[in-house]
Amino acid sequence: MSSCFAIVDIFAGPGGLGEGFSSVRDDSGNSPFQIMLSIEKEKFAYETLLLRSFLRKFDNEFPREYYSFLSKDKPEPDWSSLYPRQWSAAKSEVLHMEIGDQNSKDEIRRRISNIKNKFGDKTILIGGPPCQAYSVIGRVRNNAIKNYSLDNDKRHFLYKEYVNILKSLRPAVFVMENVRGILSTKVNGNRVFEEIIEDLQISSGGKGYELFTLSSPSFEETESAIGPNTEFIVRAENFGVPQSRHRVFVIGIRRDFSRRGCNSQEPILTPQKEYCTVGQVLRNMPKLRSGISISNDDGNAWGDLILKAADKVEEALHSSPKINKIQSGEVLERVKKVASRKNKLRRSSKKPISFNFRCPSNLRDWFYDPLLASLPNNETRTHMSGDLERYLFAITFASVVGHSPKASEFPSTLAPKHANWASGKFSDRFRVQLWNRYSTTITSHISRDGHYYIHPDPTQCRSLTVREVARLQTFPDNYFFKGGRTQQYVQVGNAVPPYLAYQIAMSIWNILK
Repeated sequence: MSSCFAIVDIFAGPGGLGEGFSSVRDDSGNSPFQIMLSIEKEKFAYETLLLRSFLRKFDNEFPREYYSFLSKDKPEPDWSSLYPRQWSAAKSEVLHMEIGDQNSKDEIRRRISNIKNKFGDKTILIGGPPCQAYSVIGRVRNNAIKNYSLDNDKRHFLYKEYVNILKSLRPAVFVMENVRGILSTKVNGNRVFEEIIEDLQISSGGKGYELFTLSSPSFEETESAIGPNTEFIVRAENFGVPQSRHRVFVIGIRRDFSRRGCNSQEPILTPQKEYCTVGQVLRNMPKLRSGISISNDDGNAWGDLILKAADKVEEALHSSPKINKIQSGEVLERVKKVASRKNKLRRSSKKPISFNFRCPSNLRDWFYDPLLASLPNNETRTHMSGDLERYLFAITFASVVGHSPKASEFPSTLAPKHANWASGKFSDRFRVQLWNRYSTTITSHISRDGHYYIHPDPTQCRSLTVREVARLQTFPDNYFFKGGRTQQYVQVGNAVPPYLAYQIAMSIWNILK
């Protein structure tokens, strides 16, 4: 039997949970957790997962060809030719399959059986079934679908696939993650989460599970209308993640395996004393300009457009009683100074990586790779000229007032021509992420537009890049996302923050060891 624990990662996405577990080291510097199987159905997330699995075969000393690929815009090497043994091992570890699909069940069953035979009880199941059926936004969209029924939505039953694998593997520990909305979702008047809890605790060959919480619920959660079980909500900002991300985590330790004296009533994570902010992880990243939609996209065109936008914003601000005209004027003068340089700013940068000295040392070490010459996945997206005007107003407003403007605070000359703009339904349509706070929740919606994720620097006047939201999600800087920019945003938005996953994995290791 192996001396380490085998990780089975299902509904793996780009690998946020797995990255956290694989980063744990014991007192001797060895990894107590070994990912033996990862399963993901989405093509580009699978490709990201496969590449990361391949890199792990080098024990954090990635091949030089990888750094050359990231830094020099060269085509990705043929890893199967360069490193056939490591590539073959990665291909064996990562499956491109849809869990619940009839064609995949036999292969998954066979792989689970092999892992169980090799590792015995020393296995851990991690993953989060897709959340679209339970998220608040997902439920709003579902309600708009004619004759939609959660009873008939196959995504609702994917948690049962998780339970089936749990029963088959009978791991020492499982970690299940999902959106906060799962706590309030009901089917036929019954809370879905309570049914899930019952299934997770059920005896499996006489070996049921004791459920552990990661943190204590906040006052707002205990007093909320969500209902019971708020103790399973984890607020990522309490654990060094520079983002307000509230997710449900259920940790189960097999009753015959859990340590004597281990108290499931006590949360197994300790909140950090200070929050990490957007400024601490983004401020020293390369300064980039946005792209321009439906126009010549070069530095001269961008500079001319921003100079006109600054004049328009300055004129609009004269009618705003909330804005200090002197302070807003100073902000816009800086914008004009940068815009007048025109070709000095690029949409991507190969500058060496630097860190804000105020970035917490633990996160700085987590992100930083000394062999990485520049940041991958860090090219800006394009924006329409009207949206850039609104971005510039919103950033200037936030810089002076201290919060992002609501729709009602936009001057009429800058308001978008949408029939529902004044309805109140989209009051946060243009949202600036503030330097001195953690960000709002990074979601896959950022793949559609960047309006909710505006960069706080007015001189850059743009939305956040994939690498910037990956930093807010705490992916290491050498973590490369495959696919086009849209697919990259989706992967990052759907992932579990790896640094939070690392803390969860460390807590589990401290119990198991």
